[in-house]
Amino acid sequence: MAGRNDPQGGNRDIREDFRAEIREFLGTRRARVTPEQAGLPVYGGERRRVTGLRREEVALLAGISSEYYTRLERGNATGVSENVIEGIAQALQLDEAERIHLNDLLRGAGTTRPPRRRPAQQRVRPAVQRVLDSMAGTPAFILSGRGDILAANHLGRALFSPVYADPVRPPNNARFLNPHATEFFRDWNQVANDAVAMLRPEAGRDLYDRRLTDLIGELSTRSEEFRRRWAAHNVRIHTTGVKLLHHPVVGDLDLPFESFPVGGDPSQVLLTYTAEPPSPSQDALNLLAWAATNDDNERSTPADSSATAD
Repeated sequence: MAGRNDPQGGNRDIREDFRAEIREFLGTRRARVTPEQAGLPVYGGERRRVTGLRREEVALLAGISSEYYTRLERGNATGVSENVIEGIAQALQLDEAERIHLNDLLRGAGTTRPPRRRPAQQRVRPAVQRVLDSMAGTPAFILSGRGDILAANHLGRALFSPVYADPVRPPNNARFLNPHATEFFRDWNQVANDAVAMLRPEAGRDLYDRRLTDLIGELSTRSEEFRRRWAAHNVRIHTTGVKLLHHPVVGDLDLPFESFPVGGDPSQVLLTYTAEPPSPSQDALNLLAWAATNDDNERSTPADSSATAD
C-alpha cells in the first residue's frame, strides 16, 4: 500500500495502488494452485521454476491469450469483461470472497475518479443502539469494516472486557497487539488469520480510507505476525462461526456468532454471540450477565449517608 499515506495525494495516478494489489493478489492465488489441482498434465522430465501455475497455464484454463492475462496480472484492467473475470476465477479456484475482492480491485484500477474519503468517524444511529440494548441476554456489537467496535450492549462490553482494556479507542478486533489477546482468544491463530483476511476486502473496496491505512501501517510496523499474514493476500467473508474465548471472570466459553449488515449503512455489521442451551458456555454467560449487573449496581449505589465526620 505504498504511497497511500501521502496526505495530499500528489499528482500520482490513483490507479497505481490498485494495479499493485492486482499483481500481488493474482500472483499469490496463482502460486497456490498446482498443475495437478488444475487438472493439467505434468511430465516427468519437466523442470518448473514455480510450484504453482504459470501465467500461460492460467490463460489456457481461463480461455484467453497468454499476453492478455499477463497484461491483466500486471494491473492493466481496462475493459475486462465479466466472462474473462469468471474464467480467471475458475482457473485460480477463487472462492466467493476472493471473486468479490478481485472485482473490487479491477474496478478500482479502471477508475479515473479521485479517491473517496469516508467521514472521519463513523457513528451508530440511536435506533441501532436501542436494538443492541434490548438484547439483554445476548452479547451484541456494531463493527465497522476495519474491525472497530463502534457500539456494544451491556453484556457485550462485559464479554469483551479484555479487548476494552486496550486504551486505544475505539477498540478494534484487528489489533492483536493487546497483551491479553492470546489469553482471551483460545484460537488466537485463527482469530488473527481471520482478522487480516477480513481487512483485505475492505482495503480492496477503498484503498484511500485514511483510518484503514493508518491501522494497517500501525500493525505492519509493530507486528511481524501481521506483516506475514498481510503479505499472504488472503481474503475472507466471516459471517458465522464459533468463537473460543477464555474470560478472566467466568472461564472458557464456546460461543457461536452471526453477523448481519446494518440497514442504511453497508459499512457496519451487527455481531451477536449466543451459547448452546443447556451447556457450560450458557451457564458461564448467565454468570457473566449476573456479575456485570451486580457490579454496576454496586458502582451506582450512593455512599452511606449515615457516616459522619470525626
